[in-house]
Amino acid sequence: MKSRLSLYWIYQIGGWSSYCVIYTFFYLTIRTKPLDHFFTSLFFDTVLGILSTHLMRIVIKKGKLLAKPANLQIVYFFIITFFFSLFYSFLSVLIEDNMLGIWGDRMKDLKFTNKVIRVSLGCFLFLTIWNLLYYIYHFAKSSREQMIDKIRLESLVKELELKTIKSHINPHFIFNALNSIRALVDEDPQRARTAITELSNILRSSMKAEKMETTTLEKELNIVKDYLALELIRFEKRLKITYQIDEDTLDQPVPPMMLQTLVENAIKHGISKKVEGGNIHIISDFVGDKHELVIRNSGQIEDEVNSDGFGVASTYNRLNLLFGKNAKFEIKNIDTDTVEAKITLPVSI
Repeated sequence: MKSRLSLYWIYQIGGWSSYCVIYTFFYLTIRTKPLDHFFTSLFFDTVLGILSTHLMRIVIKKGKLLAKPANLQIVYFFIITFFFSLFYSFLSVLIEDNMLGIWGDRMKDLKFTNKVIRVSLGCFLFLTIWNLLYYIYHFAKSSREQMIDKIRLESLVKELELKTIKSHINPHFIFNALNSIRALVDEDPQRARTAITELSNILRSSMKAEKMETTTLEKELNIVKDYLALELIRFEKRLKITYQIDEDTLDQPVPPMMLQTLVENAIKHGISKKVEGGNIHIISDFVGDKHELVIRNSGQIEDEVNSDGFGVASTYNRLNLLFGKNAKFEIKNIDTDTVEAKITLPVSI
C-alpha cells in the first residue's frame, strides 16, 4: 500500500510554495533593478522556512505545549517564535553572504549582527503567522473531537438509560404474568400449559425488543394481546377488552414494551382495585400529522401513581430519549370512572 502525504505536509508545502509564488510575483512586477542570486536566495529561504517551522512543530509536540494552560501556551509561543526567528535569520544571512563571497570574518562584524536582527524582525512576523495557523488548526480540531466525544457520550448515556428502563420493565411484567399462571396450576392444568406457552411467546418477543429502540405497532399489539389473554385468566368476566385500531397505523414505530407497560399499569392501578372489574379500550389512529395511541381503563388516578408510578415514569423517559419534543404523553381522569393515557408520536412515512 502506498503511503499518502500527510495533511501537515500538504499544508506545509502548499504554504511555502505560495510564499515563493508571491515573492516571485512582486519581484517580477515591481522590482527597480535585478537582484543577484534572487531565485537561489528564495530557494534557500524557502528551505530554511520549512526546516525552521518543522523544527518548531517538533518542539511543540515533544514539549506537549498544546496540552498546557492557555497562559503558558502564549509564553511558549513567543519564546519559540523568537528563538526560531533568530535561527532562521542567522542561517539566511550566512547563506546570502556566502553566495556574495563576503562571509568569514564578516561574522565578527557588527554589520552582520545588525543584518541578522533586521532579518529576524521580518522572520518573526512570518513565523508568528505560521504558529497562529498551527494553533488555530489544532484548537479547531480539538474542539471538533471534543464535540464528537460529547455526542458519543450522550448517545452512550441515552443507550444505557434505555437499557436500564427496559431492564425494569421485564421483571415487573414477568412477576404479574407468573401470578396469573400460578392460579391455574391446580384448577385447570391444561389451561396452565397453554398460558405457559403464551408467556414464553411474550418473553421471546420482549427479549427481541430489548435489542431495538422501536418496533412496529403490530408487533407491540401482539404482545399486549398475549398479556391480556393471561390477565383474562385472573379476571375472567370482570375484564372486558375492546380494540379500535386503524390498520394503517400498524406499521408505525413505537417503543417496544411501552404499550404493554401502560396496559399493565391500567390493570394494576385501575381494574384490580374494582370489585366488579372494568373495561380496557385500546385505540390507535392518525390525528392530524400525529399518531395517537390511547389506553382507556376503568378507575381513577391516584396522585402517588401519577407522579411516581413506574409505567408512567418510564413512558415519559423513553419518549423523551427517543423522540424529544416530537412526542407527548399525558394521563388523566376523563370522567368519574375512566382514566385515559394518551401517547402522541411523530408519523413515520
